[in-house]
Amino acid sequence: MGLAAGAPVGATGGVSCDTLVALTLPNKSAMKTNKRLYFAGQLALILLLVAILFSPFTTVSAGERGVLMEFGKVQERVLGEGIHFIVPIVNTVIKLSVRVQKQQISAEASSKDLQDIFSDVALNWHIIPEEVNVIFQEIGDEPAIVERIINPAVEEVLKAVIAKYTAEEIITRREEVKLGIDNSLTSRLANYHIAVDDISLVDVHFSPRFNEAVEAKQIAEQEAKRAEFIALKASKEAEAKINLAKGEAEAERLLRETLTAELLQKQAIDKWNGNLPLFVGNHSLNFLEESDSHKPER
Repeated sequence: MGLAAGAPVGATGGVSCDTLVALTLPNKSAMKTNKRLYFAGQLALILLLVAILFSPFTTVSAGERGVLMEFGKVQERVLGEGIHFIVPIVNTVIKLSVRVQKQQISAEASSKDLQDIFSDVALNWHIIPEEVNVIFQEIGDEPAIVERIINPAVEEVLKAVIAKYTAEEIITRREEVKLGIDNSLTSRLANYHIAVDDISLVDVHFSPRFNEAVEAKQIAEQEAKRAEFIALKASKEAEAKINLAKGEAEAERLLRETLTAELLQKQAIDKWNGNLPLFVGNHSLNFLEESDSHKPER
């Protein structure tokens, strides 16, 4: 390839040094600009990370409370919902939910008559909002509260209350049993800054052997009631017959006492229709003859 007309040519016939320098200057300038943009981007990213990590503000969402700590020490101030100013590095905030939470626990207990009772307990509870700092300081977060406080408390209270009733009473007095568990558990958990909203005995069941005994008892009671009903019915029928017989005997007695010969004769005359009775035999003929002898002569 040849050189352009009028271009300075060196002794060797190549491009001069000034021309080479002029050609490479634009490339070096672009490289410097790219480096500057790269370092600026890196600096912006670092500043953004610093702003996030050391932000002087924290946000507590709805249904939460913030535990404010200063160099790891829990403070008395509890952060409510909203934005709060904190000192970066000095202050940290742990957020706990104060909403109603549900915990279902399966527990086993013994009744007063030493029957095994199996129950599923559903507990609705929440952390007392004003005491989140204390409960976090003494116990920890929600999983620690459930594992270390709620589950053991439910099992212990259930055993204590169930032991006051027989297996049959647990069924027939279920509301009373539930109320006893509710009151005991509310009092116990209040000491740990936890409020009980509601408790339900979701399922109460017994051992298979006890169920068989209950079924046999019910069958026996039904048969006894049936036998009692039959006996009572027979007694009533016999009593009715006796009363009927007594009534008939009393009626006959009264009839005998009140009937006299004159009364019988009067009743016969009142019922006589004027016709003589017809008798077959000698006695009847004699009667007719005697009757004719009393007729007046014409």
